[in-house]
Amino acid sequence: MSRWWTESVAALGDAVPLPLAALLLLAGALLVALAWYFFPAWVPRRLPRVGRPRLPRLRLPRLRLPRLRLPRLRLPRRRRRARPDTPAVPLPAPRSPEPGPAVPAGLADRLAAEGRYAEAVRERLREMVRLLVARQLVEPRPGLTVTELTAAVARVRPGVHPTLHAAGAIFSDLWYAQRPATAAHDHRMRDLAADLRRDLAAEGDHR
Repeated sequence: MSRWWTESVAALGDAVPLPLAALLLLAGALLVALAWYFFPAWVPRRLPRVGRPRLPRLRLPRLRLPRLRLPRLRLPRRRRRARPDTPAVPLPAPRSPEPGPAVPAGLADRLAAEGRYAEAVRERLREMVRLLVARQLVEPRPGLTVTELTAAVARVRPGVHPTLHAAGAIFSDLWYAQRPATAAHDHRMRDLAADLRRDLAAEGDHR
């Protein structure tokens, strides 16, 4: 190793003079010292970017599909059924469950005086039902409708059928069809209640 170093230095001394070699070493050391002192000011902040080759864009033709128009299906409309003339409306239950004499129309008259004509009509119909129950013409059972009441009484007392039918029609119009009640409905219902009492009394006298 020492022999190789000695021969290398001897060959370098033969090619380059010793003062020149010392000057080159001194200049190299000075450059290294300056680079070390001013680092990293001499290093470039941004390196040049290598541009990528841009390939041409290939534009494919747009395919337009034909629009399919489906036929519209029309469903048949449902026809509304006509309401019967006399709907099956449950009758108002009488206030007194036990059969007894007809109650005077004091409550119905007070309701009519207050302008509550629909409730007055309902109360007068209750009085008519109580009268029929007292005469044992109909059985007091819940859920009895106007149609059933009229049919049951007509089998026993055919003469009172028109009166009960007219009273049931007024009650159905006000409480089923939700028509506005007026004083005329109350007066008509009061006359029908009086006609029912008179008809029942007349048939009872004939018997």
